[in-house]
Amino acid sequence: MDVSAVVPLLMPYASAAIAAYGSAVLTKAQDVAADETIGMGQRLLQRIWQRPESQAELESAVADRVQAPDDDDSLAALRLQIKKALAADPALAMELADMLGSATASMTVNAIGERAVAVRTNTGIIQTGDHSHAER
Repeated sequence: MDVSAVVPLLMPYASAAIAAYGSAVLTKAQDVAADETIGMGQRLLQRIWQRPESQAELESAVADRVQAPDDDDSLAALRLQIKKALAADPALAMELADMLGSATASMTVNAIGERAVAVRTNTGIIQTGDHSHAER
């Protein structure tokens, strides 16, 4: 299992859950009404946290992210702790990859209206409209 491929898929979910629940994300019971992304992030983080060897480091990284939600360093520290936990436990990495696979497989993107754009993944510019121009 390539941990480097799993971690980037996991991070948006983890970040959304931390933004919603703060440090309680690791212990809070899942709210039935929680947004699908937040709920998935919570389940992913809690699954990593259930690994005793990862608890202290993950708690610290989540707390740092809560204190500095816009800081790239706190995001990098969280990503590093997740990466370390998954590298140390290939079965956990595979389990989370399966969880992420089922989450993205059921994802639906809808575009409604004239010139609406629906995109599952975009790495560039999407521009619509009459006579529109993009400049750098």
